[in-house]
Amino acid sequence: MKTQILIAALFFSGLAAAQQSKDTLKVKNIEAVNIKKQVFKKQSDRFIYDVASSPIAKGTNTFNLLKQTPMLSSVDGKSLKIMGKSDVVIYINNKKSNMDAEALIEMLKGTPSEDIQKIEVITTPGSEFQVESNEGVINIVMKKKKSDGYNGTLKMNNEQAYYNNPSAGASFNFRKSKWSVNSNFNTGSWTDRERYTLSNGDSTFRNESFGYNDDPNKNVGGSVNIDYEINKNHSLGFTYNMRYNKSFNSILDVTNWQNGALVNRTVNNENAQTRNHSFNLNYEIKTDSIGSKLTSNVSYLWFNRDKMSMNESFPLNSDKKNIYSALQQSVPQIINNYAANIDYLKKTAKGSTWLMGVSYNHTNTDNDTRQDDIENGVIINNENQTNHFIYKERILGAYITYERKLSEKLSGKIGTRYEMTRSSGEILGKTSFDRNYNNLLPYLNLNYAISSDHNLTYSFSSRIRRPRFWELNPSRTYFTPNNYTQNNPFVLASKFYNQELSYMYKSAFFANLSFNYVKDASNQIPLQGTVTGPEKDENGNTIIATKRFLRYIRTNYGDNKQFGLTLGMNKSWFKEIWTTNYSVNLGYNIYKGSVTEDPTSVPVAGQTEVVEPYIINFKNFNISGNINNTVRLSSNKDWFLGVNYYYGSKVKIESGTLGVRQSFDVSLKKIMGNWTFVAEVYDVFNQNYNSIQGIQPNGSYNNVVNFEYPRILNIGVTYNFGNQKLKKAREMKSANDAIKSRT
Repeated sequence: MKTQILIAALFFSGLAAAQQSKDTLKVKNIEAVNIKKQVFKKQSDRFIYDVASSPIAKGTNTFNLLKQTPMLSSVDGKSLKIMGKSDVVIYINNKKSNMDAEALIEMLKGTPSEDIQKIEVITTPGSEFQVESNEGVINIVMKKKKSDGYNGTLKMNNEQAYYNNPSAGASFNFRKSKWSVNSNFNTGSWTDRERYTLSNGDSTFRNESFGYNDDPNKNVGGSVNIDYEINKNHSLGFTYNMRYNKSFNSILDVTNWQNGALVNRTVNNENAQTRNHSFNLNYEIKTDSIGSKLTSNVSYLWFNRDKMSMNESFPLNSDKKNIYSALQQSVPQIINNYAANIDYLKKTAKGSTWLMGVSYNHTNTDNDTRQDDIENGVIINNENQTNHFIYKERILGAYITYERKLSEKLSGKIGTRYEMTRSSGEILGKTSFDRNYNNLLPYLNLNYAISSDHNLTYSFSSRIRRPRFWELNPSRTYFTPNNYTQNNPFVLASKFYNQELSYMYKSAFFANLSFNYVKDASNQIPLQGTVTGPEKDENGNTIIATKRFLRYIRTNYGDNKQFGLTLGMNKSWFKEIWTTNYSVNLGYNIYKGSVTEDPTSVPVAGQTEVVEPYIINFKNFNISGNINNTVRLSSNKDWFLGVNYYYGSKVKIESGTLGVRQSFDVSLKKIMGNWTFVAEVYDVFNQNYNSIQGIQPNGSYNNVVNFEYPRILNIGVTYNFGNQKLKKAREMKSANDAIKSRT
């Protein structure tokens, strides 16, 4: 009977089961058995997908497993998304991942699903999580079986899109006595191809551009994680991550028309290299026998991206206003970040939990942009677009969270996070600014277990979104001489206030109602206008000419409100032969704001610039959905068929109306012992591409069609070797995690 009481107590979070009657105990034991078999359930502030109990968890990789997790989706096979969320942050064993986005995806694709115990989807993260804006958290919990030995995974993929893109990866895990080592390595060669159709103008003028971009890439990345258990209460860990990407001879080739007449052809040739190295030292102390612990981290991050490009425009008609023009750019960026944090987790005998911590981040960025115009074979420095921008940022953060069970059915979690930001920027010899602000970010979560079949949760959180470092670098990326993106060092942080109400029925059906309010929202805004001033014609004569421009400026524009309702189901049928994961997201957005000037514009003597005001004022209803099906084709559980479908309706965003997107995917998987063979076809009908149509109240318009050849055939082979029950080293949170996502 004591064992029964203990089991019931564990499943019901330490409730006083010992004081229950014998009949009540029997009922609770039955409930406990049912809970253990639940594949998907709601617990406190998160949804939990019990991978070990799922019929589709064998013989695949962690990335594919995440795509099948309720509330998660991946349309392009390169990123993950939580329904109704702006972005996701990956945690492993409650510690934020220490890799950049592309390296992380490669790591997930190389991690066998058999290593995963459960996946937690946290739609409204608490104060202890280092997230921004409306981000959600995916926490991957690894299996905890401990034994000495080694294991590993070898993986090869061949992806056929417009071009053929091969890749390979390997992971190796070793454990001996007090030492644990985890490592992974991946490499790949791929070329992205995109096709563009652009048009902008008004009732008196129209500009049209057609072209393509071929972007070849070579990538090498990897990480090593070393953990040493000093004794049962003290552990020391070290993590190193690296990534190198080379993209040489990236060609953008665009033909331009004005008012129906062929004008010129623009060719942009770009060479870029990216290097990313990060180091983290971790020390952990267990302070009691019930789970309390103190952890500390010190980290260093070095990021370097060198980009050089040549942009040439060739006249294609006899108009003397259209002459050959060229410019070249050098845009290097160096980021150095030093960080440290201390976190303390305190558990009490009564079942309450305290979380508290402090962190410090110091970041220096150096952006030395040089732009030269080429006139008659002579290189002339463009002083207006040559900028040496130095940006320094210091963030001191502290948080405290308290969680406890208020009654047998009601539990709560309350906390707050304080962040003090001190930043300064200087464009050497031109301008400078200081930006200092403090933020107090409260958090609340209430969970009510109505019965074993019904669960209700309310959450509130507040966050800020700081600009990414590349967004602050005041450089341009040219599409044509008069059509380009422009970064903005003066963009302000945005404030987010998020609320959610979640309901789950029988651990299979769920509903999630959300409301998000954003103050000082920012995005990339298309500004149109004219520049009038002197210039040379093809004969070298000075004339006064007026040219239209289209600049995509990242800037603050106003506020927005977003309402969302996600309905979903995760269930297996016919003795787990057919597993379904369906979800639909209904959204209603209200955007309000305007941009009446170019915040990055620098006055030039003799020139007059006119910017057309850009108005954002709309209300919009939209719908999106995922239908994922996995069918077991054999009684031996070694053949599986996947059939998935994604649909996104038209939706208004800041730059216009994004058109309908769809993707129909199929896959076939065969398991042969330690070997897994997969054939996948993404977007069978080539329907997942971006088409944006924007029109302003004054009649000006801007339309963009970006086709990335989304149909992809992927053939993958994975081999697992060694002791598959090996416990991995501790996954350690890096002190500079919050900075990595901004590089």
